[in-house]
Amino acid sequence: MSELLPVSGDDGSVRASHRERDAVVEWLNEAAAEGRLDFGELDERVERALGARTQGELALLTADLPARPGADPARPLTLKGGLHGAKREGRWQVPARIVAGGGMGGVVLDFTEAECRLPEVVVEAEGGMGGVVLIVPEGWGVNTDGMEGGVKDKTATTPRLPGSPLIRVSGRPGMAGVVVRHPKRRELRRSKRRADLAQR
Repeated sequence: MSELLPVSGDDGSVRASHRERDAVVEWLNEAAAEGRLDFGELDERVERALGARTQGELALLTADLPARPGADPARPLTLKGGLHGAKREGRWQVPARIVAGGGMGGVVLDFTEAECRLPEVVVEAEGGMGGVVLIVPEGWGVNTDGMEGGVKDKTATTPRLPGSPLIRVSGRPGMAGVVVRHPKRRELRRSKRRADLAQR
């Protein structure tokens, strides 16, 4: 996904595009995964980004974050739960390989609004003490044969739709285990709210 374009004009009054809003949302999600933003700050900034009208409004949301390299689908995504946990949600581009270490705080990978142009995605999960949770849209396929036990796949009875991505999960469950599930109603409502804000 392309980077946020530089603000044109001293007042940043140039109108923001959907692409620029999406880039900022992905940037904010990465910052939260690195522990730079807590979940409350992430939700607030994502909502403001989706409703932003100008490039200046978007620039304010990332002014206190380090510069972000360009997103590369071939580059693995690594999330470490650490003490406070890590979460990837909202609009983000799914790479071919994801490494998730639950640590103490756990890791959540929410694919509900993610953009995935790949037929298969490999998720290497180490549950640790916090666990790893994968939230997968209905219709996506999931294969957990690579897990060494300790995985709860709540999507197993849902058929995979033709052309949808396949998530291959491997690794060790640790103490807390690995859970694969579909989004809950409140998560779907939140996704719809974000989509509605983006269309304004």
